[in-house]
Amino acid sequence: MALPTLRPRIGMADLRTAALPPKVAEPFYSSAEWIALRDRVRCEANGRCQAQGCGRTERRMYVDHIVELKDGGAPLDRSNVWLLCASHHTAKTASERARRTARPGGL
Repeated sequence: MALPTLRPRIGMADLRTAALPPKVAEPFYSSAEWIALRDRVRCEANGRCQAQGCGRTERRMYVDHIVELKDGGAPLDRSNVWLLCASHHTAKTASERARRTARPGGL
């Protein structure tokens, strides 16, 4: 014997309209100063991830601010920039976002 079912009262949600806008890079990252520093960091790191104990070389490597600009990090200070593999960059970014949003005021 089949169990009766009720019809849905609302239609299906169209999630295509919920898409985020495309990410737009900050103009800073197109500046000659940043590009020179970025290239210097890649060269000095010899293309290896600088996260402790890593040393991977991958196709996707990121020159990243150790103290993020949103947190007051110096944008062009060589001591505030390092090279990270995609895995370590994603983990660090997620950790910093979580820490920032846990603060009162979220900034």
